[in-house]
Amino acid sequence: MATFRRQVTTLALAHALSAAERGLAVLPLSRTKLPALRSPHRADPVRPPCHGECGRPGHGVHDASTDPARIRELFAAAPWATGYGIACGLPPHHLVGVDLDTKPGTDAPAALRALGLRFRFAVPETVVVLTPSGGRHLWLTAPPDTVVPNSASRVAPGIDIRGAGGYLVGPGSRTAHGVYVTAPGTARLRPAPCPRNLLRLLVPPPRPPRRTTRPSPGDGRGLLHFVLTAHEGQRNTRLFWAACRAHESGLGPALTVPLLEAALATGLPEPEARATIASAARVAGRES
Repeated sequence: MATFRRQVTTLALAHALSAAERGLAVLPLSRTKLPALRSPHRADPVRPPCHGECGRPGHGVHDASTDPARIRELFAAAPWATGYGIACGLPPHHLVGVDLDTKPGTDAPAALRALGLRFRFAVPETVVVLTPSGGRHLWLTAPPDTVVPNSASRVAPGIDIRGAGGYLVGPGSRTAHGVYVTAPGTARLRPAPCPRNLLRLLVPPPRPPRRTTRPSPGDGRGLLHFVLTAHEGQRNTRLFWAACRAHESGLGPALTVPLLEAALATGLPEPEARATIASAARVAGRES
């Protein structure tokens, strides 16, 4: 049994080194398809999170490398590894994996064909990896300036996307459920560019910029809250804005002391706070 395990690990290493020769960054995986090496920070958490800057292995996809010596080191540190992962989103290929899963009640290949008809794209001939469960991974590439995020069933039910920060199980890997193999006739291919219309579906639209809600003067409580919730670096600016609105609404004299107290509560020095309130009064007076 031990001999068989060593043979499986040796074979996984050979496949990983072969993938690295094609410019694909790899890392060892266990039979569960998870990174074989545990984080070295489990008992000693670090902040901010370490992505391998410490130089030790065990940082998941951040361990992935195309350097044969480094890959051998990683597998030597994980003699129980039975497969390897291929990091997505990295140069030179900027790999994107389209995982057509086999889940009850879903037909991922049909869903992808339906997307193609609706959004007018055809999946090109490319590398296809068959999974032990009957699914398939399509290997595509993205432009260098495009970041494709990971997602699960966001594009369509049963279609998972492996992008930046994710990885694909490499062909030749053995897991608890079987072996991943390249589909016949596709091993000789290079990953094809992702069709433009499909790429648009994989990259979510940018979020609109958040608007900062400005309080209305009212009885002054909103303005005081606006000042009290200021963080360092925005205290003076918020105080000036609130004082100007107070004067514009006729509450300037009544709010001078409360605004000063609110500014002091945020840690703004009293001379600076008094000067800001006085400056706001002068500006409001000129504009009135």
